[in-house]
Amino acid sequence: MMSIKYLLGLVLVTTCILTVSAVYEIQVGRYSTMKTLPTEAQQNIFATVTNVQFDSSITTVGEAMRHLLENQGIRLAVPRTQENQVHTLLALPLPQIHRQLGPISLRHALETLAGPVWRLVQDPIHRLVSFELCNEVVEEGTDE
Repeated sequence: MMSIKYLLGLVLVTTCILTVSAVYEIQVGRYSTMKTLPTEAQQNIFATVTNVQFDSSITTVGEAMRHLLENQGIRLAVPRTQENQVHTLLALPLPQIHRQLGPISLRHALETLAGPVWRLVQDPIHRLVSFELCNEVVEEGTDE
């Protein structure tokens, strides 16, 4: 009697599990299914893998960043004051080695263009990105 209750419980649990997992899959062929969940890149735009070659009209780091972001629904936030050092970063000439990037995630492409002394800052509510100097660089600059 105990084994029948056990088997019935096992069948019930298995049926529940299959029902829950079936919610996230649809049948697209006789023997194949497809998940109905968003991809990682759709959930996190910065995980999007890109392969880009900047043409000769793009000459600065800022232009390259804007080009990367133009179809992503994300904008580059530029401070209004000229004293902010982000303007210095965006005005830098685009290095030849950075004219072709990829395959690389959008996050790593932006961080590569900025360089190691800059930290990517995200505003997910307004879908903005900007950069700030890393703490070590700011501290070294104030010691002088």
